Amino acid sequence: MTVKSIGIIGGGIIGLATGWQLVRRGHSVTIFERSRFGQEASGVAAGMLSADAELGFEEPGLYRASRESLKRWPAFVRALESDCGHSVGFGATGTLVVADDQDSEASLRRMYDFQKDEGLRVEWLRGEEARDLEPFLSPGIVSAVLAPEDQLVDNRLVLQGLQTALSASGGVLRERCNVAAIVPGEGDPIIILDDKSQIEFDQIVVASGAWSSQIKGLTTETTPRIRPVKGQILDLQAQPSFELKYVVRGPRAYLVPHKDGRIMVGATSEEMGFDKQITAGGIYSVLDGAWEIVPGIYDLPLNSLLVGLRPGSRDNLPVVGKSDLPGVYFATGHYRHGILHTALTSEEVALEISDVYDSPWFSDFRPQRF
Repeated sequence: MTVKSIGIIGGGIIGLATGWQLVRRGHSVTIFERSRFGQEASGVAAGMLSADAELGFEEPGLYRASRESLKRWPAFVRALESDCGHSVGFGATGTLVVADDQDSEASLRRMYDFQKDEGLRVEWLRGEEARDLEPFLSPGIVSAVLAPEDQLVDNRLVLQGLQTALSASGGVLRERCNVAAIVPGEGDPIIILDDKSQIEFDQIVVASGAWSSQIKGLTTETTPRIRPVKGQILDLQAQPSFELKYVVRGPRAYLVPHKDGRIMVGATSEEMGFDKQITAGGIYSVLDGAWEIVPGIYDLPLNSLLVGLRPGSRDNLPVVGKSDLPGVYFATGHYRHGILHTALTSEEVALEISDVYDSPWFSDFRPQRF
């Protein structure tokens, strides 16, 4: 294997995990982050690893990749915890997808039938059966689907662990260091920083999430447009008298219980450009949707209100693979699935850059599809 110098633009979970995988394979890695590492969408995410509960009728390629990434998360966690020296809050919780009226039940039944046809291990529950599993569900829940293989991770601890592991392995982390432009080139692409300094690499990886289309040198003819999709989320604190056992997904909100007692409640999906203002309407819509399915949240303490910008492509699928610009690689556009896809994307990108093979998992995600 040829050792390469890799410049990664973006210090979210995809950029950090890809850098860590590359460093573990002996490459020289420098990661540039425009603000602070892990403080954008990756740090705001709820940490769900919900491949089964989020299966979409129209996204078979995305689902297959999601399932594969879910399978890889245990090995990813073992390696990361060994390298960083601390737990990252990984575990199997399962997800309850609930319906609270006839319309949502009909939609849930269609999803369940499709999942069964795909051979998934899911279970249909009547409302009372769902409340036996999760007593804090609303009496108005009429049915639910249990996806027992869905998992959960503390994305904040993963982000901390990746930074620790990278630094300990010789990776260079450059925070508050904005990449203004890229000069593509076969074997020697150049990163230009805001201060006009230039750094040459063997390969550049664009993993800057919602900001991926802001870098000069990435022309519209060769670069898929990535747009920001605003998500507002609440961080509540569980109490001894109120502790959820499962991730709960309803028609308009989800609730994600973590081991440290936080319950993440989200999330809006707003096409508002780069606006990161937390709004009364956004928070109300999330709270109202969550209260309808788990009314006990009414009395829980509020830790914080959070907002992040998810990176969405034109078809809302990831954009991963070699670009048509020499020396430039993409690992962006993961939209709502960035945390889930971290294990797969980071490993397969590292294998491709190491010239092991062209990953079959990215066949639906290559930038050339646009």
